[in-house]
Amino acid sequence: MKYKKITFVGAGNMTRSIIAGLVASQYPAEYITATNPSQAKLDELSDSFSINTSNDNLVPVEEADVVVLAVKPQLMEKVAQELKHMDLSSKLIISIAAGIKCERLNEMFAQTLKLVRVMPNTPSLIGLGMSGLFASQSVDSTDKSYASTLMESVGKVCWVEEESGINGVIAAAGSSPAYFFLFLEAMQAEAMAQGFDKQTSRTLVEQAALGAAQMVIANPDMELSTLREQVTSKGGATAEAIRTFTEHQLGDTVAKAMQAAVTRAEEMEQLF
Repeated sequence: MKYKKITFVGAGNMTRSIIAGLVASQYPAEYITATNPSQAKLDELSDSFSINTSNDNLVPVEEADVVVLAVKPQLMEKVAQELKHMDLSSKLIISIAAGIKCERLNEMFAQTLKLVRVMPNTPSLIGLGMSGLFASQSVDSTDKSYASTLMESVGKVCWVEEESGINGVIAAAGSSPAYFFLFLEAMQAEAMAQGFDKQTSRTLVEQAALGAAQMVIANPDMELSTLREQVTSKGGATAEAIRTFTEHQLGDTVAKAMQAAVTRAEEMEQLF
């Protein structure tokens, strides 16, 4: 990977996780800058990773080859007003702000950006993320490769051909850690109702979830349905549990939940 000067506008959790991944992969800290109004967050990043920091956006963005827009969506307009008079045409712009489409970002910045939209998820904070990426037409293969490598520092990546695919990524990966947490929460509650203490209940369900995920990863050519069937002995306890899930239309519930996530993501795109 060719090292480029990269400036993160915003110093929240996702910025920290990406910087941590970059530094861990030997990306030179002197090539990385983070900007933020809060000095405390910047000091924490500087102390942890020896990167450059600034309370000012203008100079770090001017000097950068790559700019990561890592601010909350409602703050993007303010950032754009500050930077729109700068010629950003030679820079790769990566936005991890949810709900703001490429066309709208171009309007905010009053120019056509070399823009990649990224939708990461919270497991990126521990290096196990799943990020969806979409590139505007002005982004070449070299810049796409750089964006991939950047996000691979915190997990795996998936490119979508159409920008609307980002909303599908939200439903399948961006929001889905919460689905699993909800399922585990319900399992823990029932284990406690059956007499296990809180910590034992949590250990039972979290280790089972971890093991199941690792089995999926360890068997990439095996269908998920086959893995399920291998655990489900005919007439056994697992079969009865699966029958109950099916009877209560778990598949339909999951589908409706994911569709609701897409619908809400589409609605949020109208807010900015």
